[in-house]
Amino acid sequence: MNAFLAIVAILGVSASGPLMAGAIAPALAIGFWRNALGTLVVAPFAARTIRRELGLLGRSGWRDVAIAGLMLALHFATWITALKMTSVAAATAMVSMQVVFVVVIDRLRGEPSTAAVIAGVSIAVAGVLVITGVDFSLSARALSGDLLALLGGLTAAIYLMAGSRVRERVSTTSYTVVCYGICAVLLLAGCLVAEVEMVDFSRNTWLAIIGVTICAQLLGHSVLNHLLAVMSPALISLLLLLEVPGAAILAGIFLDQTPPIGVYVGLALILGGLVLVVLRRPAPSVVLAE
Repeated sequence: MNAFLAIVAILGVSASGPLMAGAIAPALAIGFWRNALGTLVVAPFAARTIRRELGLLGRSGWRDVAIAGLMLALHFATWITALKMTSVAAATAMVSMQVVFVVVIDRLRGEPSTAAVIAGVSIAVAGVLVITGVDFSLSARALSGDLLALLGGLTAAIYLMAGSRVRERVSTTSYTVVCYGICAVLLLAGCLVAEVEMVDFSRNTWLAIIGVTICAQLLGHSVLNHLLAVMSPALISLLLLLEVPGAAILAGIFLDQTPPIGVYVGLALILGGLVLVVLRRPAPSVVLAE
């Protein structure tokens, strides 16, 4: 059963990129509806404990929640925009570099890294250079998408690190409701300021938005959160990396995206480097980025 749930979860998160890339709607609007709907779905499960738990956070805890919500909003804004500008394969590979950004931030804070972790980071960075080099030869738009996806990976890493401090004191459901709620409000503000369309979408686009909420939030990350009770964080981290080839395959099937072979070479390097980092780095207590 756990193996079956893991397969469902990987298919769920892998569908996230292709569904958002295929939705004919502004990136900010997609991000808003995904988080707003996710908040509504999770809120009933947190109703019994959320008031008591949030009352224990204190000023520093609320600061971390606010930072996490802001970083999550920036993550969605940059990554979903990237999906509209470059291939799903490239964007998903770039955003998965959040693992590398966590290692780099830890290094800047004085935490040591093993030679194997540094080697893995170097291999992953080489993969980024390969993909960006290929996309640069194609168009400035594709390269800009790659850079936005990298920024999405950085903001996801900061979200992850801020959230890990909060989740030491509150349950996953309470944290999710507040963080997704803050993220949705910020994205709503972005939509209003940018004056983007928020509701006048086609039936297929609404189905894609609902689909990404179900696939990523419910069948993806929520199931992986459940599996943390029976699987190690390192194994969950490795399973999450399967989103990269999974998203590329689904985009090829449903969006007819066939990036140049160089993109797949870079993708392989990124995956190889990240596997080395995950296996050689101490397992984090929180592994889910969204």
